[in-house]
Amino acid sequence: MKHSKTRRRWLRNSFLAFALIISIGIVYWIYQYNSGLAMAEDDINKEDEETFEPFKGVDPQFGEINVLLIGSDSRGDEGRSDALMIAHYNQTTNNVKIVSIMRDTYVDIPDYGMNKINAAFAFGGPELVRKSIKQNFDIDVNYYAIVDFEGFPKIVDLLAPNGIEVDIPYEMSYGIGMTLFPGEQTLHGDQLLAYVRFRHDRLSDFGRVERQQEVMTKVKEQISFQSLINLPKILGVAEAYIDTNIDNKTILAIGKGLIDGKSNGVDTLRIPVASSFDNKHVNVGAVLDIDLEKNKSALEEFLSSEDNVQVTKLEGVSS
Repeated sequence: MKHSKTRRRWLRNSFLAFALIISIGIVYWIYQYNSGLAMAEDDINKEDEETFEPFKGVDPQFGEINVLLIGSDSRGDEGRSDALMIAHYNQTTNNVKIVSIMRDTYVDIPDYGMNKINAAFAFGGPELVRKSIKQNFDIDVNYYAIVDFEGFPKIVDLLAPNGIEVDIPYEMSYGIGMTLFPGEQTLHGDQLLAYVRFRHDRLSDFGRVERQQEVMTKVKEQISFQSLINLPKILGVAEAYIDTNIDNKTILAIGKGLIDGKSNGVDTLRIPVASSFDNKHVNVGAVLDIDLEKNKSALEEFLSSEDNVQVTKLEGVSS
């Protein structure tokens, strides 16, 4: 009888302790989430955004997820995407790959004809970008995430609180509201945004794409258990600055996989690949006239291979 009472008391205390832990976890999640919301600018107003055709990405197949990443700044360039990437995540290997598609890549945009690929976002939002990628490169995209550059510094600082180490090749100042001096430095927030957005690169937009991939790679390398703890706050910030159709459950699963998995570094590819394009001037301005079949083949091979890290070198860049 005494043993039975002791066991019931132990079960009751264990249940109360478990309930207390769950309650604390919920309170912590809500507090962190609201803290993230509070970090957002008060003047963020999503009600003014255009309404585009609903995104119709296919469901992920074989544990491989493709996310369309669109960097957007509504203050300029007539609403065109400022950065365009495909982030590929393999749930089995936890490997991450990033494909950067150059803004001026000349492609066939469904219902609009030949144009720069960054025009697709202005014409029809993420769904038209998805259609353009499918039509030209035969790649299915499952989700999208539109990142407002105003929120980029806050999100990066949460993911990489110790900053990102970069080697700045020369002084950068024009058009970024600050001066970044040459040499190895640790950049945070607004400095990192200036670093990835500097447009007057000696390699033109090719250098900017290279810096964007560099920062994405180094942010991924810093993702740790601390990032998982900060996830509620990150989601709070994302609520204001990121428009996405990825549900929180999927985000949590990917985050956990990146932290727990023994993945390699980030594999990167640039479209167009080296020696596969010509600089031309057409009715829509300066474009990169690409060898479509060569780029389709390179992209398919890159996404299907899980063995080799491939980093596209900036060779064959026309002046």
